[in-house]
Amino acid sequence: MKIAKNTVVTVNYKLSDAQDNLIEDGRQPMVYLHGGYENTLPKIEEELDGKEVGYSSIIQIEPDDAFGEYDPALVKVEPRGRLPEPLEVGMQFEGMPDSDDEDDAMIFTVTDIADDKVVLDGNHPLAGMALRFSLNVADVRAATDEEIMHEHVHGAHGHHHGDEDDEGEEGDHVAIHPIH
Repeated sequence: MKIAKNTVVTVNYKLSDAQDNLIEDGRQPMVYLHGGYENTLPKIEEELDGKEVGYSSIIQIEPDDAFGEYDPALVKVEPRGRLPEPLEVGMQFEGMPDSDDEDDAMIFTVTDIADDKVVLDGNHPLAGMALRFSLNVADVRAATDEEIMHEHVHGAHGHHHGDEDDEGEEGDHVAIHPIH
């Protein structure tokens, strides 16, 4: 079966930077619903469209087509008291940047802790980097009607409904929720 809109694609991958420094070894395959559902990077979909099981490729994706350029304006310094303890560098929180529009929620990563201040970075950790993907198509199958309706894969390595905690914390300040 060829990869086309509304197929579920299983891809073994390795992710490196442009200098071939390994970022992620892809121990778990990437499984996504193909066809513009934003389940993977568009350049990966473009590369795999029309291909079959066994297809291998190495592609480089520039920042504009991956996670964007690094934006210093997304780095915020917050009072330490506004964040839960214990607090460690690398922790991630969901927060609101500079507006009250809930559609603007983003992930902030703690990059530094100093006395009573915490540096939060809203940039994706791979922002500003050219990325090199080594791809190998392991499986292609037709998506179920439910997967198409929900616009993502269900089952092994996919999304399971009912597994999420949909309740968030409310407050009158920047909404910050621990991610992990």
